[in-house]
Amino acid sequence: MQIVETSNEGLKRAYTVTIAAADIASRIEGEVKKVAPQVRMPGFRAGKVPANLVRKMHGPALHQEALNTSIREAMDKLVADHKLRPAMQPDVALGEGYEEGKDAELTVSLEVLPEITVPSLEGIKLERLVVPVSEEQVDEQVERIASGQKKFSDAEDGAEAKDGDQLVIDFVGKVDGVAFDGGSAEDQTLEIGSGRFIPGFEEQLVGAKKGDEKTITVTFPEDYPAENLKGKEATFDITVKAVKNPGEFVADDEFAKMLGLESLEQLRGLLKGQIEQETAGLTRTAMKRSLLDQLAAGHDFAVPPSMVEAEFAQIWQQLEHEAGHEEDPAEALKEIEAEKDDYRKIAERRVRLGLLLSEIGQANGVQVSQQEMEMLIRQAAQQYREEDRQRFLEYVRNEPLAAAQLRAPLYEEKVVDFLFDKAEVAEREVTRDELQAAIEADENGAAPAAKPAAKKKAPAKKAAAEASAEAADADEGEEKPAAKKKAPAKKAAAEAPAEAADADEGEEKPAAKKKAPAKKKAEEA
Repeated sequence: MQIVETSNEGLKRAYTVTIAAADIASRIEGEVKKVAPQVRMPGFRAGKVPANLVRKMHGPALHQEALNTSIREAMDKLVADHKLRPAMQPDVALGEGYEEGKDAELTVSLEVLPEITVPSLEGIKLERLVVPVSEEQVDEQVERIASGQKKFSDAEDGAEAKDGDQLVIDFVGKVDGVAFDGGSAEDQTLEIGSGRFIPGFEEQLVGAKKGDEKTITVTFPEDYPAENLKGKEATFDITVKAVKNPGEFVADDEFAKMLGLESLEQLRGLLKGQIEQETAGLTRTAMKRSLLDQLAAGHDFAVPPSMVEAEFAQIWQQLEHEAGHEEDPAEALKEIEAEKDDYRKIAERRVRLGLLLSEIGQANGVQVSQQEMEMLIRQAAQQYREEDRQRFLEYVRNEPLAAAQLRAPLYEEKVVDFLFDKAEVAEREVTRDELQAAIEADENGAAPAAKPAAKKKAPAKKAAAEASAEAADADEGEEKPAAKKKAPAKKAAAEAPAEAADADEGEEKPAAKKKAPAKKKAEEA
């Protein structure tokens, strides 16, 4: 075998590799001897078919297998002899005109990982913003849960509905005097002040009494999802069938037992733990972003273009996906298209930080254990149907690249934790709003102070993209935008779409105003 380097420029390498015909022929002979005992042919005893007949019957397949094996071994030798660290799978091409009996000439091109000097871990300074959980916050959470458990009882005859009361109504909606689809309902419950219905609807029912029949006029919002109703004035003929008052809420052990718990103390403890866990995630996000900014500021080595391109493709795919969920997809696509170069720079930053963290981890013995890897694989398998899980497990265990994609996010977090332990960390107590403001300020390019003051503010999506260092967690790291719930047909026209008051039902706010940041799992962990 002959290997000749033809190009060595930056991180790019190119070689010609010649595999002698005699070597391939020898391997074919070995394959013939290996399969001959299993060949069956009329007129010959099992295992006694002559080699020349075996070659005649299976020659093309045996030659292809021998050639493929020779190429794999040639690539292993190339990497080992030249001490290469390929960034991506090498591009290997067999010379035109090759046929059995001739030397196989390969052209190989690849990019290698850069030589990275492991940085000193001295001098890393971080600030941990801690949010203590107050009793008032826990009280708010208890009240929020209680609001979803409200019980209403019939008001006295003749009582006028007030804010917080519940009405049972029939209604028919009309535009230009004509009833429209989805604009009618019977026995619809409505809590006045909940904000579930379009603006102006609930307010006009304050003072209504059981048995009242009235017509109200409202205007649908300009961003209403139904095209035929956007900005339209509509009337609703309403019959009030009942007025109900909310029962008085008492936070006590009985209330906790209704939720399946032993006591109010246990409920408050669980809620406090949830709040602490949530704020701890925000604290980690702020610390990790600061750490990555410090690492990025101190390292500017060249990175393999193919890795940058692969990472950019992942970012771009996610951005296009999110743009497709905006109210004006075309405008959203136009906006990100104008900043395409910025996102390519973000991809480069993420690849560079990923390589740097990997180098730090290897140099300091950070590892993902086999037990942790098995847990990752099994967790990933849960997203597949039961009948497909076993095939997924086998695929990941036999495909190094797939396993590496699963491993990468966890490995990054373990390296980050290692660096947290090595850093000089100052703790500062802040409020939840102050912590959120600190994160948002960093997202907009206003922090840390080391950034140039004149630097253009990056959109929140860019900051979120920058915050993750991982280059390999394509499909595993990205969080998909939540799909909006559809309101039932009988309520669709009257209820405001995904307004803030529907938070308890899990609905999103409209995507109209400001876009939500594109989140990465690595950023939030």
